[in-house]
Amino acid sequence: MPTIVTHAFIPVVVGKTVTDKKMPLRFWILGIFCSVLADADVISFNLGIEYGAFFGHRGFFHSLCFAFILSTVVAILAFRKMGIFSKRWCLIWSFFFLINASHGVLDMFTDGGLGIALFSPFDTTRYFFPWRPLRVSPIGIGRLFSVSANAALISEIIWIWLPLTAILVIRDRYKKVRRKTNSQPNTGNK
Repeated sequence: MPTIVTHAFIPVVVGKTVTDKKMPLRFWILGIFCSVLADADVISFNLGIEYGAFFGHRGFFHSLCFAFILSTVVAILAFRKMGIFSKRWCLIWSFFFLINASHGVLDMFTDGGLGIALFSPFDTTRYFFPWRPLRVSPIGIGRLFSVSANAALISEIIWIWLPLTAILVIRDRYKKVRRKTNSQPNTGNK
């Protein structure tokens, strides 16, 4: 799995990319929550659940089905005043779905583990992408600052943080140019 820091970075970048509106603090907190929640399944090790089991690490909680359920619950509970199934509510739901689904997809780019049960419960096969440039992050708080955790973070900076930061910078530059172009008076001949 990528580090929790990288999973938490995704909602910030996606949120800043898709909207210019000031979003409430709960939007950002819930976005981060949705992006990291899948890794709560590591408690399965303490419960005696095997890694490759349905509820094992990288199992059902890393699936698109779980992303659908979680985003629906979060959007209904936290944003119901928008009107459930209104256009704005559906956009909020889509954001939370994308953020939670990104967790399993990012994990599919790592070089360790058993793979991701992305289509669980319909297909419990564990999948990886053929190209896996991300070093897998060690599991456990005690190993958070280990050599292998540092190597994982460096690979994430190269393959995730830098490209996403570049997207944000390009987007901001584009917006500034557009604003400047739109604010200039039209001097064409009539």
